[in-house]
Amino acid sequence: MKPLTSMDSASRVAPVTGACRGFTLTEVLITMVVLGVLVAVALPTYQSSLRKGRRAEAFNALTSIQQASERHRSLYPTFTSNLTAAPSASIPGLGQPGTRTTGGYYDLAVSVVDATTYVATATAVTGTSQANDGSCSVLAVRMQGGNVRYGAGTIIDWSAANTDPQRCWAR
Repeated sequence: MKPLTSMDSASRVAPVTGACRGFTLTEVLITMVVLGVLVAVALPTYQSSLRKGRRAEAFNALTSIQQASERHRSLYPTFTSNLTAAPSASIPGLGQPGTRTTGGYYDLAVSVVDATTYVATATAVTGTSQANDGSCSVLAVRMQGGNVRYGAGTIIDWSAANTDPQRCWAR
């Protein structure tokens, strides 16, 4: 009998005792269908959660406008619609950094301005995911005679009892 060398053991192949199995086409297709259903259910929920989280950007901007408006009104006889001019400018404004939120999802505006009233709005920018936020794509706050009301929707009926029917401000 001849002794085994390392060459001899490397050249030996173990005998195949059973057939090697992979996945069948049917198993792969069933897996793909299950994954497709999971993605179809999860993706809209995920996008809705993102939009809801991005509303905080609008809430923060509107709160900043409210505070700046109150500071402005304490120094001048009326509120102002000028968002970006400095409070110390010749025509004083609110001193806000811009007319778009920092994340770029909302355009800001102040309208209906007089000595006791203003309406500040945050409107979702067209082409962003926030534009698909339904009736929550426009958020507004109105100060009138010392009373603050919050609203949402493309047309806000400030005389209605509920100016935020979709509860955009509460969610």
